[in-house]
Amino acid sequence: MAPNWLRHTIFFTLGLIAPASLLSAAQVEDGIVAIVNSDLIMLSEIQRELASERERIQKDSRGDALARRLKTAEYATLTSMIERKLQLQEAKTRGITVTDQEIQQMIRQMKQQGETIDEANPLDMKRVREQLTLLKVVDRDVRSAVMVADSDLKRYFQEHHDRFALSEEYTLSQILIKPRSPEDTADAREKVREVMTRLKQGDSFEDMALRFSDGQNASHGGNLGLVRQGELLPEIERTVASLVPGGISDVIETPEGFHIMRLEDKTPKQFRPYAQVSNEIQGLVFQQKSEDAFQTWLTNLKNKAYIEIKFESALSRQPTSAPAPRPLPTSKK
Repeated sequence: MAPNWLRHTIFFTLGLIAPASLLSAAQVEDGIVAIVNSDLIMLSEIQRELASERERIQKDSRGDALARRLKTAEYATLTSMIERKLQLQEAKTRGITVTDQEIQQMIRQMKQQGETIDEANPLDMKRVREQLTLLKVVDRDVRSAVMVADSDLKRYFQEHHDRFALSEEYTLSQILIKPRSPEDTADAREKVREVMTRLKQGDSFEDMALRFSDGQNASHGGNLGLVRQGELLPEIERTVASLVPGGISDVIETPEGFHIMRLEDKTPKQFRPYAQVSNEIQGLVFQQKSEDAFQTWLTNLKNKAYIEIKFESALSRQPTSAPAPRPLPTSKK
């Protein structure tokens, strides 16, 4: 959820210009949307940042729904831009810089991941430089201070035990009777009943599969091999879960046809031991603690910042009537 200082201010100013969307005011070429300490966020920046999302929303929505979704997207974009400004300002304050070599290395990595980077486009290069700067300042101010104790790992293991479970496994065989057409369903149902009757009379499952099954494994006596929980159709899995080894199911009807299942063997759900998953837990706990620390750090940056939202000024060129901004904090140097 967005912080109250931003949510209340934005909704207040959006109310002054409703129902028009901020970005739908085509008559405004540019204007100040927000002041973040000594930096400005311009209407043209939001337009550029939101262009692809706005196009997608306009394709999917009309009328009031379009206006609401655009306002929500603008709000989210402005929030993100303010947070980015604050982090970049903090990086500058701490003297964090990015070298040309680091930029080129990141461009290579981004291209390997399928991203398109135009090195002749100043905006693309600025985006890469900013992303690197953000990574550096967060690594230095947030992630470097995160500590994970062995007690944290063990507590996570206890609280998320099911996360480290191995699914139940079944060794199965199947007889599948497929209707050749919708009109053939009754004949297929009768055929599978006959097969079931013969199985109850003691005929071999493998022989019945070889002679009557339409499944791909019919030539192997219907043997499906090892199947993990979650890999079967829900109708089949519910039935198989109640079978004991050697048990044969009743006829199961699915969109694929009529199934008779035999459970050859079952391996119950097992839990991986702590020693086997401790490294995995280390990464999970570190990520969780890093995210918590990042949110605290970002909130502190916001709380000591001068932030003024000026949506209506960008639209009307009139002085804003938004609530008075928080004053700049007194320097502690």
